[in-house]
Amino acid sequence: MKHGKNYREALKKYDSMKAYDLEKAVALVKELKFAKFDETVEVHVCLKLGKSQSVRDTVVLPNQFRGEKKVIVFCKDDRVQEALAAGAAYAGADEYIEKVKGGWLEFDIAVATPDMMKDVGRLGMVLGRKGLMPNPKTGTVTNDIAAAIGELKKGRTEFRADKTGVIHLAVGKVSMSPDKIVENINAFLVEMSRKKPSDAKADFVQSVSVSSTMGPGVWVDYKVGE
Repeated sequence: MKHGKNYREALKKYDSMKAYDLEKAVALVKELKFAKFDETVEVHVCLKLGKSQSVRDTVVLPNQFRGEKKVIVFCKDDRVQEALAAGAAYAGADEYIEKVKGGWLEFDIAVATPDMMKDVGRLGMVLGRKGLMPNPKTGTVTNDIAAAIGELKKGRTEFRADKTGVIHLAVGKVSMSPDKIVENINAFLVEMSRKKPSDAKADFVQSVSVSSTMGPGVWVDYKVGE
C-alpha cells in the first residue's frame, strides 16, 4: 500500500519496529498527527483465537469524545413512554419496524425488549449490515430499558474481534489530553482481558498498537493481565 509524503515523513520521527509503553505510544500518536482535522485515536489488538473462540463485549470509556447518540427502542406500546423518558430518541414497535424495512436508519444504537426480538430479527438484513442489530451479549436486548439507555448515553461501546482475530476500537481524539486517552485504552484492555476465553493460550494477545485516523501505527509493549 502506497502512502503519501506526510505519512512517510511521520515514519521518520520514531522507530516503527519498537514497542513503547502505552503513555509514550499515545504521546507519539499525538506527535505524528498531520491531518488538518481532529483525528480519531484507535487501538488495534491482534488476538490468537481458536476456531470456536470469540471475544465480544461492551465497555464504558471513562472519557467521552463523541456527540450524544440517538437511541431507538423497539418495544410494545405500554413501554414507549418509559423508553422516551429514559432518553430514547424513538420508541415503538410496528411503525418503526416498517420504517427500518424501508431503509430508514436515523439512529445510532438500537435497543429491543426480549418480546420484540421475533419481529426485530426480521430486520437482520438491514440492521445486521450496519452493525445495529440488538444483541443480549452487548446489553441491547433487555427488559431494563432505563439502565441500558443510561449506559449507552454514558458512552458504552461495543468491541469485537473480526474474522481475522483483530479488535479495532476508537478510544479518543488527538485533541484530548494524553492521560485521558491512556485511561480509555486501559479501561478497554481490562474489559478485553476479562473476556479472554477460558481455554485461550498464554499468547492470547499477539500485539497491540495505537494510531490516529491518518497516521502510522505505534506498537505498544503490552502483556495480557497487566
